[in-house]
Amino acid sequence: MKPLDIGIAGAGPAGLAAALFLSRAGHRVELIERFEQPSPVGSGLLMQPTGLTVLDALGLSPAIHSLGNRIDRLHGADARSGRTVLDVRYDALAGGRYGLAVHRAALFATLHDAVAAAGLPIRTGITLAKAETRQARTALHDPEGEIVGDYDLVVDATGARSQLAAASVVAPAVRELPWGAFWATLDCDGIPHDARALAQRYDAAKVMIGVLPVGRAHAGEGRKVAFFWSLKAADAGAVRQAGLQRWKGCILDYWPETAPFLDQITDWDQLTLARYAHRTTLPPVADGIAFIGDSAHSTSPQLGQGANMALLDAAALAHALSTAASLEEGLAAYAAARRNHVRLFQLLSYVFTPFYQSDSQAIAWLRDRLVATVAKILPAPQVLAAIVSGTLVDPFIRAGLQECRWLERTLQEA
Repeated sequence: MKPLDIGIAGAGPAGLAAALFLSRAGHRVELIERFEQPSPVGSGLLMQPTGLTVLDALGLSPAIHSLGNRIDRLHGADARSGRTVLDVRYDALAGGRYGLAVHRAALFATLHDAVAAAGLPIRTGITLAKAETRQARTALHDPEGEIVGDYDLVVDATGARSQLAAASVVAPAVRELPWGAFWATLDCDGIPHDARALAQRYDAAKVMIGVLPVGRAHAGEGRKVAFFWSLKAADAGAVRQAGLQRWKGCILDYWPETAPFLDQITDWDQLTLARYAHRTTLPPVADGIAFIGDSAHSTSPQLGQGANMALLDAAALAHALSTAASLEEGLAAYAAARRNHVRLFQLLSYVFTPFYQSDSQAIAWLRDRLVATVAKILPAPQVLAAIVSGTLVDPFIRAGLQECRWLERTLQEA
């Protein structure tokens, strides 16, 4: 296939990674971003072996590891009894896999710096309303109908509320999820915490509090944690109205050891309310358009896979185009390459999310007793670790990737 003119809508991790992969494959790319200054949104996230393998393929592993924080297990306990109800360890799998918790600013900066170093153009302050394909070219339009770019291919990386997907012939099925979370990024130097674990506390499934050590947002800064508290998005206003001190008192009642973190929160503006939606764009392609990341698929973030899935999409799209004879063939290959992995992830999200975010006492009882017991019996520890790692089915081969050699990576860190 001849080199293509490619317009990438959205300069988040998905769009930035796609720009790097596609430009390195010889295509001409430009990014279009609605904000005047591209920037990350949100607090911390957990990079899995899937996303870390993609960053390694881009040569960005040293940069992200210098900022992130290694995570060896996910641990959750009942806030009242102290009973362990979640204990997923990466070392249940052979090969030395691990997670890397990062601040979203660290992931963004790592990718953005690479894009800037490659000299790839980013046009900012442009809002996109639709993409229209005519005579083998796809034009991007702003809300006034003006054409802001004309390409052989448009890559939609604008996220879960994509206007391009909503206006396309493959408009996705979207369902807003009732549960969200308050997030804050807080200092952790000198504060006792498990530096190698995502730690959580639960009250049934209606309360979930978490602390994720995410390393540094920027070189030279102190280490941070992402602190989160799950709630129904519709209840956020009432929680704010009741007052910050009451909210903090509720958390301390569940988890007194979080006091040094909560002391840093003095204003609601320090907290971000994250809202989630389930969407599926099937197929994740249309004439002249490829959808990647949350514009193609998003779910509850319970398994922490959103950014990892987006990075895999970017790699798979570039690989599919590099092995195809035509654009149409390449888009079809991209859709096929990601189909099974995405569908499995969405199924797992449907199955597991109610165990941690729901009003069901029965499901929480089942989680605390039956599931917690079964999870200790072989091969359940390996299966749970593979689910969290994103490798229950191999996502690498069809994206043209080889998984990292984790034991070698660990020795390099040491």
